[in-house]
Amino acid sequence: MNLRPDTIATLRALAEPNRLRIVELLRTGPLAVGEIGERLGMRQPQVSKHLRVLKEAGLAVVRVDAQRRLHALRPEPLRELDAWLEPYRRVWTARLDALERRLDAMADDAPAATPRRGEEAR
Repeated sequence: MNLRPDTIATLRALAEPNRLRIVELLRTGPLAVGEIGERLGMRQPQVSKHLRVLKEAGLAVVRVDAQRRLHALRPEPLRELDAWLEPYRRVWTARLDALERRLDAMADDAPAATPRRGEEAR
C-alpha cells in the first residue's frame, strides 16, 4: 500500500507537536480558538495558524455557532492513516508473538534456581 498524498498531508500536520496537542484536545469535542489557547497555554494567533494547517490537511473543520466559530476534528484522515499502518501492525504483532513464544520456551528450559541458605525451594 503506497502513501497517498492525503496521508502524507496528515503525517506532516501531525508531526508538529502543538498541532498534535490540538488534535488530542479536539478529540473531546468542538472548541473555539480561545478555549484551545487557554487549555494549551498558547496565544490566539498561534492557535489559529495551527488550526489553518490542520484544516488544510483535512483534519479539522469549522462551524459557526451563533457568535462562535467552533473547530472540530475530522476522523477520516486518521482512519486513512490507521489503514496505512495496519500492515506494519500485523508484522510487529507477529514478531512480538514470536518473541513471546521464544521467551516462554527459554523459561521452560531454564534450570530451576537453587534456593539460598535460609530460603525454601518454591
